[in-house]
Amino acid sequence: MQYRLAATIALALVAASTPGFAQQVRPRPAAPAQPAQPTLSASRSAMAGSMLTVFASKAPAQSQLAIARPSDPAESAIVSVILGAVSATAITTPGEPGSYELRLVRLDSGKPEILARQPLATTSPSATLSAPDRAKAKASVPVRGIGPNGERDRVVITAPDAAVDATGPSFFPAENVEAMLEVPDKPGSYELRYVMDAPLSGQRILARRPFMVE
Repeated sequence: MQYRLAATIALALVAASTPGFAQQVRPRPAAPAQPAQPTLSASRSAMAGSMLTVFASKAPAQSQLAIARPSDPAESAIVSVILGAVSATAITTPGEPGSYELRLVRLDSGKPEILARQPLATTSPSATLSAPDRAKAKASVPVRGIGPNGERDRVVITAPDAAVDATGPSFFPAENVEAMLEVPDKPGSYELRYVMDAPLSGQRILARRPFMVE
């Protein structure tokens, strides 16, 4: 005990008599904290053609969300949306099932730069329809359509042999999966369709059912 006390006193005397000694033994200041890096948060799996909600933190003012193939360069995107001042947004996934990459890309550095990335797998798209089998001309009928519910998807009444982009009484399931549709004024055989309209796939009929106008 006496030895330790003597050693402590001796060290204090050396510190007092040696210029710069106290500075030498002071702990080094901690290194400045690194700024937080941008991150992405979203589901890693989604139905092809559906809307994917994405949260981005610490994103620069000039940046965009993009979906690309994992091997694509930074400037390539299948679909993209500008983030602006928001930290969360929705983006339409490609209509073809497969493996993709969700990216946060900075645009203000001359050349696009990927700041964060996350894998994304899309599954095969499908849809269901519910409606009466028949109705009187010019009547209104309740129709329900559930599928990927992409931003441009629609449920429509058309002729059975009409092209995929044919128009008719319709609604957008992204806004509401149920609606009242006015029946065509000409009696005959029609078709109720769920039409997906997504990046890569374009317009594609996912579900259909016969509909008779009397």
